[in-house]
Order: sequence, then C-alpha cells, then structure tokens
Amino acid sequence: MRGLRLEASSDTNGLNSFEDALKALDNYKKKDPSKVVVRFKAVGNAPIMKQNFYKITSSNRFQAVIQFLRKELGWQAGEPLFTYINLSFSPAPDDTVANLFKACGTDGHLIVNYSTTQAWG
Repeated sequence: MRGLRLEASSDTNGLNSFEDALKALDNYKKKDPSKVVVRFKAVGNAPIMKQNFYKITSSNRFQAVIQFLRKELGWQAGEPLFTYINLSFSPAPDDTVANLFKACGTDGHLIVNYSTTQAWG
C-alpha cells in the first residue's frame, strides 16, 4: 500500500489559500447572532396569539420557529399546524430564518401565517 506524501511548497500562495479556506470554514460555522422580527398571523380558525411579534435568531432553522409556535399555542406534536410565509408558500423546515427574511421580509419583519387546516397548496 502506497502512502500519501504531502510536501510543503515554498510557494506561499498554497499556504495562504489553505489558511483562507480554514478562515472561510470557521466563518461559515459561526452562528449569526442577529435577530429577525417574526410576526405571527392566524388564518382561518387558528387561535390568535396575544403577542404577535417575536425576535428570533436569524441562524435558526424554520423548524425552530414551528416548535416555538407550537409551544406558544400549547399544541402537541400530533396536532395539525400549517405555516406559510406572506400567505403564499409553506417553507421547508430546514431553511434558515435569515434566508426567508432576505427573500420575503416585509416592512422589516417576516410574516408567518399559521392555520389548523391546510389553507394553500
């Protein structure tokens, strides 16, 4: 079996690009501490929340928003809950709050509509 042999190059470009790659990877791994204002709006027969505006960390997945909403409404995991962005589409649970806000933010906040029955396709 032949071993892989790595040699250090006298060319500093290779070293700098490796260090740059490590820095980029570290930046990617860091959580974004910024917050996004999320506004919850009930649709259909869903109960209306007493407080509609919440600040949520932008690096969170949308699944965290769904879990937070279930907790605030007092709903169990088996009870139906449908969520939509701006009354138009249901986001993927693994999408980030930051991406949704950048794409669909309205008046400085992200509008999340929720319902107990499917309201849109």
